[in-house]
Amino acid sequence: MLGNMMSKPLLISSILTHAEQVHGKAEIVTRTVEGPIHRYTYTDAAKRTKQLANALNSMGVELGDRIATLAWNTYRHYETYYAISCIGAITHTINPRLFPEQIVYIANHAEDKVLFLDLTFVPLVEALQDKMGTIEKYVIMTDREHMPETTLPNVICYEELIAEESDQIVWPEFDENTAAGLCYTSGTTGNPKGALYSHRSTVLHTYAAAMPDSIGCGNADALLPVVPMFHVFAWGVPYFATMVGAKIVFPGPHMDGESLHELIEGEQVTTMLGVPTVWLGLLDYLRSKDIKLSSVKKSIIGGSAAPLGMIKEFQETHDVFVLHAWGMTELSPLGCTNSYNQAMANISLEERYKMQLKQGRPVFGIEFKVVNDAGEALPHDGKSYGRLLVRGPWVVSAYFRNDDMSSFEDGWFDTGDVVTMDENANIQIVDRKKDVIKSGGEWISSIDLENIAVSHPDVKEACVIGVKHPKWDERPLLFIVKQDEADLTKEEILDFVGNQVATWWKPDDVVFVDELPHTATGKLLKLSLREEYMDHLMG
Repeated sequence: MLGNMMSKPLLISSILTHAEQVHGKAEIVTRTVEGPIHRYTYTDAAKRTKQLANALNSMGVELGDRIATLAWNTYRHYETYYAISCIGAITHTINPRLFPEQIVYIANHAEDKVLFLDLTFVPLVEALQDKMGTIEKYVIMTDREHMPETTLPNVICYEELIAEESDQIVWPEFDENTAAGLCYTSGTTGNPKGALYSHRSTVLHTYAAAMPDSIGCGNADALLPVVPMFHVFAWGVPYFATMVGAKIVFPGPHMDGESLHELIEGEQVTTMLGVPTVWLGLLDYLRSKDIKLSSVKKSIIGGSAAPLGMIKEFQETHDVFVLHAWGMTELSPLGCTNSYNQAMANISLEERYKMQLKQGRPVFGIEFKVVNDAGEALPHDGKSYGRLLVRGPWVVSAYFRNDDMSSFEDGWFDTGDVVTMDENANIQIVDRKKDVIKSGGEWISSIDLENIAVSHPDVKEACVIGVKHPKWDERPLLFIVKQDEADLTKEEILDFVGNQVATWWKPDDVVFVDELPHTATGKLLKLSLREEYMDHLMG
């Protein structure tokens, strides 16, 4: 027997429609690529989105067409998110920080039909245009006054594209499993792989992300998504913030500490979202000016582990709670969060900090399983290392146009992360499977060593890799980026780290560098370091 309930497909258009009807006066603020602050309401955004949707229909965009964006976090990019998907096409966000050949591969693999791009990226696309064979039109996301001279063919000015279109439309209804968004992995090894999201998966992810024990977002919040809209839809912010009618503050391309602080204070931001490297820059600026954040309550940190020193500085200097979150492109991206909970309320602050270092508990809808190499489930004791497998309604079941199923096991997705899980279902990322160091038959966590090293006041950034060793197979090698003008020696940092770990975990050597390589999404890129330093200890 079935229930007597109405059946209505879960479509992204319902999110925008709800915001227009219920939260119409809430604001979306952008520091634009051109420079000035732009400010409008959800009502304004919905009208312009409908104009863009009508323009796309007039251009001949059809159900299932891939429409690409190469753009910063701005109100125009926000409008493309909804206009493209809501008419049944697929919003394909391209990460401009990828290598040019990867951008070409992604655009061709997706067979993008139209490319929306910000002014910043016109030179980049001009250099690649002859290699991107399926793109028919280029829409530069600016007004006539700022339109550049360009060699791109079939160029359209964004504001002129939508100017004469009607701001009324009846959003089409279709199967909720219709594809809505496409995002490619950062491709650290091999070609990037595409995760093709559906309307259903996106709406369910939106519900989950907004829950209080998840990322947590309400109508009274003002969100600053520094996490880019060109990667996994800014962790879903443009969807869940819209659903609850929160104020959105887009930073555009201006992500230095001073610019971010000005936006945070001027718009009274309550929640910030970004990777640790961004917050290092903000904290450096705040420290240099001896100023504090006045409105922020919560900083969502993902992409890589937040060091203990960062968690403490946010809390003790700025009264900001750091909420660790973990996810992947393949998870839309949210998998788990370490939100404030009852267990944290009943322990000391120092104990809470240790708990905050973990990535947290799975949000409802996502299931975790930790297994050994034989696929056997491991105990939830907080000590047993194993592979993290996940499944859920916003987890990919295959890669777009890719028959490689090696990451999929009996309905589970192998994340490639090595983790521990405690009795309260909190996971802690120990390492990527390819990054864990096997020394004398025992595992060493490069992430733990990095977090300890970064807690030293003279260390700006740290990276640990495993390198060849004649006796122990592999040993940890520590790379350090010093704080400006810091006078730190190899012996000092080795003693600092060595006093906090087992003797055999202590790195064998330290290499001081001016900067460390990062992936297009801000994570440490260890592959190039391994290639260059693999024989460092063999001499």
